[in-house]
Amino acid sequence: MKVTIRVNGVEHTREVEPRLLLSDFLRHEIGLTGTHVGCEHGVCGACTILWDGAPARSCLAFAVQAEGHEIRTVEGLAPAPGKLNPLQQAFQDAHGLQCGYCTPGILMTMTAFLEDNPKPDEAQVREALSGNLCRCTGYQHIVDAVLLASQA
Repeated sequence: MKVTIRVNGVEHTREVEPRLLLSDFLRHEIGLTGTHVGCEHGVCGACTILWDGAPARSCLAFAVQAEGHEIRTVEGLAPAPGKLNPLQQAFQDAHGLQCGYCTPGILMTMTAFLEDNPKPDEAQVREALSGNLCRCTGYQHIVDAVLLASQA
């Protein structure tokens, strides 16, 4: 099937199998490898992207379903090459990552969260993070980073 998907403001047209997952389209068809695949069951959150502005698990959607929708990946967060957006900068400043595998999904989830909740408290951040799994950090530095970004 021919599919055209707008990703980070750029249209990408490819011939794909109807069963191709959106995560695989992003990684293998257009080379945006920031979207990570962890569990392939929608549980871990590593593959989270923004689908028309809302967080979605790209491992649970087929690429053909994204036809006509706006997809934003972690590569689309930075305002310019070599620059970080405030949330990315806060993750760096607050040491909000270790191995980094979960980080793209968390950044995408928290981007949407902060757009809806610009001044959250710690409990709200923890609740919003509950769908993203991290095996390295223990979450405190991630929470600190989100709270720091909310002040920017």
